[in-house]
Amino acid sequence: MKKSDVIQLIFHNKLPVEPAREKGLAFAPTNIALCKYWGKRDSELNLPMTGSLSIALPDKGALTSLMLHDNGCDVITLNGKELPGDSAFVLRTTQFLDLFRPERKWFLKIDINMNIPVAAGLASSAAGFASLVSALNDLFGWKLSRRELSILARLGSGSASRSLWTGFVEWHAGVQADGMDCYAEQLKDEWPGLMIGIVSVAEGEKPVSSREAMQRSVDTSTLYTAWPRKVARDLVILRQALHVKNFSLLGGTAESNALNMHATMISSWPPVCYFLPETIAMMHKVWDLRRSGLEIYFTQDAGPNLKLLFLENDKDKIFEHFPQVEMIQLFE
Repeated sequence: MKKSDVIQLIFHNKLPVEPAREKGLAFAPTNIALCKYWGKRDSELNLPMTGSLSIALPDKGALTSLMLHDNGCDVITLNGKELPGDSAFVLRTTQFLDLFRPERKWFLKIDINMNIPVAAGLASSAAGFASLVSALNDLFGWKLSRRELSILARLGSGSASRSLWTGFVEWHAGVQADGMDCYAEQLKDEWPGLMIGIVSVAEGEKPVSSREAMQRSVDTSTLYTAWPRKVARDLVILRQALHVKNFSLLGGTAESNALNMHATMISSWPPVCYFLPETIAMMHKVWDLRRSGLEIYFTQDAGPNLKLLFLENDKDKIFEHFPQVEMIQLFE
C-alpha cells in the first residue's frame, strides 16, 4: 500500500484539481504528546506501533496560506524568508504536494508562518503538515471531514494527525494495512487549570531527525520491545487521570512515558541522546522542587527542550524558579 493509494481511497479517484477560491488559509496548533508516538508499523504510511495522546498548544503552531502559482515550481516562504528549492524543508513539502497532483499540472505559492522553532523538538512538522492539509482543503473546496484530514496529515508527519484540534487528542494506532482506521480525534475532557511551560534550552535544528531516531530505536534498541506495553498502560492511566482531574497521576505518567522513550533512544546504536547539560540540570531542578512539595512535572519530545506541567495556582512559584519559562494557558 502506497500513499497514493490512500489518496484514492479518500477521494474515490475524483481528486479536485481546480481551486474553489483564490487563496487557501489555515492554522494548526502544535501538540505536545503526554503519551508519545515512537515507532512505526508501516513507514510508508506513517502507521504507528501504538496509540498516543497529546495536548494542543492553542496559540502556538503554523499558519499556512496557499495560492496557485504559474512559474512551473512551488515557491515556499517560511516566516518571511523564501527557501531554496533544494532545501530539505522544500523537498519534503513538494513531495507531499505531489500526492495530490500526480501529473504536476499546478504549483503553489506557499507562505508558512510558525511561532515555534523548526526541527527543535516542538512538533513543528506536526503543525506544518496539519495546516498545509487544511489549507489545501480550503483552497480546493474538498469539504473533507476532520478524520479524513487527520489521515492525510499523517502521510506527511505522523504526529500531524493530532494537530487538527485544540485540547486533548488521542491518535488511534489502528490495525488495517491501509491505515483507514488510523486517525486522531479530540477528547471531550477539558482542564481549565492545567498549564504548560516551555523551557527553551536550544532552538537550533537537532542533529538527528525524529524520523531517523525513531527508526533506529525500533531497529536496534533492546528496550524497545517493552515500549508498546508501557504505552498501553499509560494510555489507560492518562484517560483516567483526565476523567477525574488527578494532576499527580497525569504528570507522573507523562514524565515517566517521556523518560522511557528517551531510554529507548539512548540504548539504540549508534545512541541518540537529545539531552544537553542544561536539559539534565532542569530535570534535576524539577525533581528537587517536587521533593520540596511543589507539584511540577515535565515531558520531553525528540529534542533538548523541556515542557513543564503544572497547575495555574502554582504559576507564580513556577515563574520564580524558572524565570525564562513561557507559560501557556491550555484552556481559556
